[in-house]
Amino acid sequence: CRSCLVKYLEENNTCPTCRIVIHQSHPLQYIGHDRTMQDIVYKLVPGLQEAEMKKQREFYHKLGMEVPGDIKGETCSTKQHLDSHRNGETKADENINKEASEEKQEEDNDYHRSDEQVSICLECNSSKLRGLKRKWIRCSAQATVLHLKKFIAKKLNLSSFNELDILCNEEILGKDHTLKFVVVTRWRFKKAPLLLHYRPKMDLL
Repeated sequence: CRSCLVKYLEENNTCPTCRIVIHQSHPLQYIGHDRTMQDIVYKLVPGLQEAEMKKQREFYHKLGMEVPGDIKGETCSTKQHLDSHRNGETKADENINKEASEEKQEEDNDYHRSDEQVSICLECNSSKLRGLKRKWIRCSAQATVLHLKKFIAKKLNLSSFNELDILCNEEILGKDHTLKFVVVTRWRFKKAPLLLHYRPKMDLL
């Protein structure tokens, strides 16, 4: 289900089935509904689409919320989508998907070398962990704090990257913060490199 997939992609950037890299830094932006598969299921199971739409409408009515427009028009849009396939538009869709796939493959093969780069100094401020042999690194501005946690955990042979906190100016950084965001919000008027500290995760009561 979507919630399980989202939870998985919070800590991974590969497909849980085939292990292909979805995106180096933002895999969640590349997931979406498989409309073609949904259309096939609706065609194979009579009445399923109407039942699903009814459940969703009842859910929103129960909460006293307005039914989203995409649910209101789901039946019509699905019918139009199926009609378009019958009218020969499938080929055009396949060409678009092929071009998008080729562009994504080129982007993945680049490994973000063409991105804006950020120079970082990773210092340890805890006696419970050892310092890195090479504390100076340079990586894409689109890399996240989570990537740094995984990098440090691997270098220090830690069992889990979740055992780490990364700080900037003594402030704990969120795992989804990109380095670009950290530089702009915490290091705007300071010279490179970006100084970050790591320590064992502290459970705050």
